[in-house]
Amino acid sequence: MNAHSEESSTYSIPRWRFIVVLVALGLLLGAILVRLIMLHTIDQPFLFEEGEKRVVRAQLETARRGMITDRFGNPLAVSTPVVDIGLHPAQVDLARIPEIARILGQPADAMVRTVREAAAKGRGFIYLDRQVEPDLAKAIAELGIDGIQLQEGFRRFYPAAEVASHVVGIVNIDGQGQEGLELAYDKYLTGKDGKRTVVKDRYGHIVKQVSVDSVAEPGRDITLTIDLRLQYLAYRELMAAVQTHHARSGSAVILDARTSEILAMVNQGAYNPNNRANFVASNMRNRAVADVIEPGSTVKPFTVAAALESGLFQPTTLVDTNPGWVRVRNKTIRDHRNYGVLDLTGIITKSSNVGSRFLAKTIGPQALWKMFSDAGMGQPSGLGFPGESVGVLPFPEQLDELRLATASYGYSIAMSPLQLAQAYTSFTQQGCRKPAYLVAEARREEPCHPVMSEKVARQVLDMMETVTSNVGTASRARVMGYRVGGKTGTAHRVGDHGYEESSYTAVFAGVAPITNPDLVMVVVIDDPQGKEYYGGEVSAPVFGRIMEQALRLRQVPPDNVGKNGLQIAGGAQ
Repeated sequence: MNAHSEESSTYSIPRWRFIVVLVALGLLLGAILVRLIMLHTIDQPFLFEEGEKRVVRAQLETARRGMITDRFGNPLAVSTPVVDIGLHPAQVDLARIPEIARILGQPADAMVRTVREAAAKGRGFIYLDRQVEPDLAKAIAELGIDGIQLQEGFRRFYPAAEVASHVVGIVNIDGQGQEGLELAYDKYLTGKDGKRTVVKDRYGHIVKQVSVDSVAEPGRDITLTIDLRLQYLAYRELMAAVQTHHARSGSAVILDARTSEILAMVNQGAYNPNNRANFVASNMRNRAVADVIEPGSTVKPFTVAAALESGLFQPTTLVDTNPGWVRVRNKTIRDHRNYGVLDLTGIITKSSNVGSRFLAKTIGPQALWKMFSDAGMGQPSGLGFPGESVGVLPFPEQLDELRLATASYGYSIAMSPLQLAQAYTSFTQQGCRKPAYLVAEARREEPCHPVMSEKVARQVLDMMETVTSNVGTASRARVMGYRVGGKTGTAHRVGDHGYEESSYTAVFAGVAPITNPDLVMVVVIDDPQGKEYYGGEVSAPVFGRIMEQALRLRQVPPDNVGKNGLQIAGGAQ
């Protein structure tokens, strides 16, 4: 029985089965060997090409945006290299996200959550941060994290910050113009992006350049007529005045008296284009070109010029302004006090509304309208600045007796500070007006538009000098050593329910030096608070401080020197 058990427990594999197993193993090894040979010989080019496809990428080369400079080459807008940091959520290791967050100075938990949510939503790509400094981007690249993508580009930087922000403007994060000249000349400043084909490793590093499909072409630079020295000067003085008088806002424009080049254009409030976190929408508007004001008595020199051009008046013609007021329809037009009999110079010196009304009534609406229109009031300046206002100038047939009267002293019409400054160049350019311009490359050779005769321009210019004398309304606009002329303006502000009794716009427009004019300037202070609100009290002193320093910076020779060689306070005495 035991022998039977031993015999039944012994089992031998049939020889034929052993042979089958050996043959199968041999065939399998043979197939593997054949496949290895194919991988290294026949299929190698194909596999190599497929491997290349997985890492070959089209790399965009961002073109550098053109630079904006002042007239002397000082940079106002430049593009500096930066890097955008992005990733492919499905490819990145979430455990390594805190390393990136630490370099970028961001909360790690928030970044991990953002990436996790993006992956859950199936998003193929997200930005972690944009416009990162190149050294930080390099540190992130050196982490060697899968799925990270770095894109080189440029960030716009504005060296003059808020001082020139209203002129230069700003771009968005993608480098597209949004305000100011950045918007107006966006196509001119924008370059043409390039493209190249590259091979990247698993970490996004470029290991090989395959081809250059197109070369990036940088944008074109533009040179402004702005003198950055005057821009800083005007900005500083305007800001001080707005703060001192607790005003709502302010603007100042300086033009070259001979060429109408814009040498300075500033506003308050302002904004720093390098600090987007603190943007206030109302501060981004260039009030010097976008806002219109009723200029008040600053237009009286043009009313006098129209009277002289009519041939009905001479500088010595006497006008009776007694008793210091006059009724026109149901409105009383008043002077500050009763000035009695005035000649045309006196009407400007004393800023007589009654006298201006008499001149306008005598010459008629057509003559007054033509003078204002030829001076550029109610006309586009041609500057091409975004948001520029045309202003308001009623047609002659709209100027009834009352509107004609109020227009003669700067009500019923409206214009921007730039338009007012441009109009005043009529007195400094022998009676004609050249369009103001801001970009040197955009200068157009246009004939000077006739406004008045050279004789009348000179006569009115001399009359305006009396305004800065001791008996005028703007003695605080005087500049030591220089003859200065101009005109004050004080207008009630317009509110929701018409003119506001206790809210004003203070204006001064002027020229210096009178002998050979070099600069034209307009200063506007909107809604000054306190006891001082007249143009001669608020805006004229700002004009005087800016003009004094500007003439010296431009090395303009004094034209008001006494016999003993000492400089006399500017203005007629």
